[in-house]
Amino acid sequence: MKKKNAANEKVLAKKMSAEAADREAATSSRPCTPPQTSWFEFLLDVSLLESHLQKDYPDPPPVQLIIQFLEQASKPTVNEQNQVQPPTDNKRNRTLKLLALKVAAFLTWDLDVLEKSLSVPVLNMLLNELLCVSKVPPGTKHVDLDLASLPPTTAMAVMLYNRWAIRTIVQSSFPVKPIKQGPLQPNVMNQMQQEKELTENILKVLKEQAEDSITVLEEAIKLKKAFYVHTMRTLDLLAAAESGVVNGETENSTAGLMISCEEVQCQVCYDLGAFYFQQGPVEPVSYEKSRDHFFNTKQLVAKIGAVSSHCTIDEKRLAGYCQACSVLAPSNAAALQSTSYSQIHKFMKTGNYQGILNIFYEDNFSGNLPDQLRQSVLRELFQKVQQGNDALTEVCYKISACNTVRDILRGRSVTVQFHQLFMKPSKEKIDYLLEVCSRSIKIEETSESERRTVATFLKSLCMGIEDLQLVFMISSHDLFMKLLTDDERKLLVDQIRQRTSHTNLCIKPVTSFYDIPASASVTIGQLEHQLILTVDPWRVRQILIELHGMTSDSPFWMVSNKWEVPTIYSGIILGIKDLVTRDLVYILLAKGLHCSAIKDFPHAKQLLAACLELVTEFSPKLRQVMLNEMLLLDIYTHEAGLGVNGDRPPPELISRVRGYLEMRIPDIPLRQVVAEECVAFLLNWRENEYLTLQAPASLVQSNPYVKLGQFLAATCKELSGPDSRRTAKDLWEVVVQICSVSNQHKRSSDGRISLIKNRDSTMGIMYRSELLSFIKKLREPLVLTTLLSLFVKLHNLREDIVNDITADHISIWPSNIPNLQAVDFDAVAVTVKELVNYALKINANNHSWLIIQADIYFASNQYSAALNYYLQAGAVSSDFFTKQVPPDVYTDQVIKRMIKCCSLLNCHTQVAILCQFLREVDYKTAFKALQEQNSHDAMDSYYEYIWDVTILEYLTRILVCLSQIGLRSGRRERDLFGTKACRKVSSFLWAAWNLEG
Repeated sequence: MKKKNAANEKVLAKKMSAEAADREAATSSRPCTPPQTSWFEFLLDVSLLESHLQKDYPDPPPVQLIIQFLEQASKPTVNEQNQVQPPTDNKRNRTLKLLALKVAAFLTWDLDVLEKSLSVPVLNMLLNELLCVSKVPPGTKHVDLDLASLPPTTAMAVMLYNRWAIRTIVQSSFPVKPIKQGPLQPNVMNQMQQEKELTENILKVLKEQAEDSITVLEEAIKLKKAFYVHTMRTLDLLAAAESGVVNGETENSTAGLMISCEEVQCQVCYDLGAFYFQQGPVEPVSYEKSRDHFFNTKQLVAKIGAVSSHCTIDEKRLAGYCQACSVLAPSNAAALQSTSYSQIHKFMKTGNYQGILNIFYEDNFSGNLPDQLRQSVLRELFQKVQQGNDALTEVCYKISACNTVRDILRGRSVTVQFHQLFMKPSKEKIDYLLEVCSRSIKIEETSESERRTVATFLKSLCMGIEDLQLVFMISSHDLFMKLLTDDERKLLVDQIRQRTSHTNLCIKPVTSFYDIPASASVTIGQLEHQLILTVDPWRVRQILIELHGMTSDSPFWMVSNKWEVPTIYSGIILGIKDLVTRDLVYILLAKGLHCSAIKDFPHAKQLLAACLELVTEFSPKLRQVMLNEMLLLDIYTHEAGLGVNGDRPPPELISRVRGYLEMRIPDIPLRQVVAEECVAFLLNWRENEYLTLQAPASLVQSNPYVKLGQFLAATCKELSGPDSRRTAKDLWEVVVQICSVSNQHKRSSDGRISLIKNRDSTMGIMYRSELLSFIKKLREPLVLTTLLSLFVKLHNLREDIVNDITADHISIWPSNIPNLQAVDFDAVAVTVKELVNYALKINANNHSWLIIQADIYFASNQYSAALNYYLQAGAVSSDFFTKQVPPDVYTDQVIKRMIKCCSLLNCHTQVAILCQFLREVDYKTAFKALQEQNSHDAMDSYYEYIWDVTILEYLTRILVCLSQIGLRSGRRERDLFGTKACRKVSSFLWAAWNLEG
């Protein structure tokens, strides 16, 4: 009887809870984010998968489900002797594999989608499972199978696998840019290495079987019948058949989704064409096979049209393949005549430039060729002219004229290149330009806007030409007469007459700055303008010679106020007696330094090398100056180029850096920035041995950057050794002195003496701003971590600090300072912030630096920003939380700070969840958080992440009590908890009990 009453009470409570939940859903306006469906739920409910996939935005998405199913099905087991065994072949694993196949069937086995999201090992496993369910025994050679006699779904599975095989071989041949990653945990690195080795092994097998795959696919093209591919329904029928349920439909040849013969041939031809094209550099005959398959694909795509939903071909890529094959393997068949691309390519190789011009004439009217192709032809010919082939100058002008007329017809402006070639107009140039205009437009078919554009161009030509005979040639041409009205021609004639009455037609137009003048008619101002713009050392020299030939009074190194030479160099350079040499050295050096500053390193090297060659003849002192500047330029060049990719500098460059630091030549002006960059260069490339043991003692004492670099190198070298505290103490004392300021006494207006800090002076070897500037030249992670640790420790010694900042290796630094009042802690705080911001720009995935940034925000009460960086640190150290966060990242202190951030942000449900991560669960804080009335987080979505039984029981008790109170009073007592949440937690507990039971 008691059992019956208890059962009735349960039914009644359940009914009341459901009614209350309905009322809450009707009255609540706050949206609730649905939780992500877990993989095991699809095992418990077989009908859940199809409904999940039919959603607009399923979470997790289909490809992620495939990964989860196969990952769980392939997990190894551990026997009683703790030996790792391969995954067992039980019902659970078979069901998981079937679920993965059903998801792929939902995606209609689209290889473009599957390859984009699945790795090679996962996709290999998936397709092998497809072969197994399609009755292809493991180890069977596909080349021995007769596709024509196989069931349609089996034949389709074999073709799908072999298509993927050759596509993977092609894809593996493409260069892949390595992904920059932060420091990884050992277990993550091991997993990545294992996956890489597994991928390489699969690729090796696929390449060994490539010939068989090609044979299978070539045979598949010959089959003239429709194929069928497995669907979710046919896979269910196969599973039922394995369980003993006989169904004749599984043996039916028309079971599955039908794919037409043309669609299959189109996909296979495209994949074979791509494979043969990839083999072309090794076997040139493969280009012909590739051409045939690609053109067959093109014909099939045109035949199928937009009706097909199972054949996805990138038509733009296909068109590119066809164009490339037309050039690499031109066909003799009439149907495969060479395209304009291949004709231009052939004409360029044979030097038939008239043929190119004829194609350009036609294209000016049709507009089929892209502008990039036409411009590339002109650039290639220009390059040949610059290499000394002057015979092509006329061809360049003609092609430029064709391109210019096309630009005009498209409404674009005339290029500078055409103006340069038309600098000296002649009768021949005018004739040709008018011919191109006449052949490019048809008056009766051309639009009014195009006619006006060409007319404006011809009028501007007349106004820009000084020779009246050439102007008459244009104005009397038939095209000109047709495009301009009588009034326009009359107005143009008046303008020309007015111009000629005020202008001497013998004066040449202003020359381009690319052309060095050879006559004295060019003014000094024009030459100075060219001198400012050119970066060619030879042209600089020639211009200066001409300028000094015109006048010798003006110092031409002062032409531009942008030319800056370091003060320590300018005294020596301006003391050169020969004025041309003086100006030349000054300008070459100034231009070289400017190019280096804007990272134009090729021109900078050209200018400095010319200056070095010049000064070597008469000044050993300036020669050494230029050698030093070229060393600095080489450092910049390497750091901006190969150094970014992690390539170690050549030994010759390292030797030159050491030689500069050890140089003992007297009276050589030395820029401090060179020494600074040399020390930073050695630290970045871990030359700690040299800085610690081989740097001369006199150099260490005389150069503050070398001294600082030596202490840094010694500390990094002994960071984990027994002498770490001793070496760290030396660096500590140097940095503390830099951050300390001299104290001065000042008498106030009332006669009292007050103590002030003089921030303009320092007790250290350099100013703090200089130290910070030097640090921002460093990239080596260990050096930056050491400096961050030092400044964090110094920051934590502040008397008024409430929350310490954590950092790596913080225990090696001293714990006190003799004169604490002398340290400028405000400057230290600013330095810590700037330093951690700079470090995160170098590597935004360093979890220890992210923790430091989070602690800084936490100490300054910026809790939202602090929580953001705490979460980033966890994400980068756990592959975005797909793996466990290492305990040295999320320590108890970090978790407690995250708890405090969430609490102060009123995210109390998150506080309760985070309390579970502590080594000893903080029940007091969790219970208090769950009692809070106002919570600003999506609490309903977080209940499933509470696993601690004590917190679950406490939460369930609160929710049940509140729901009963709400039912009795007819209203909701609190907005935070309600019967809906109670039902969710209760159902979760029930499911958990079933799983554990």
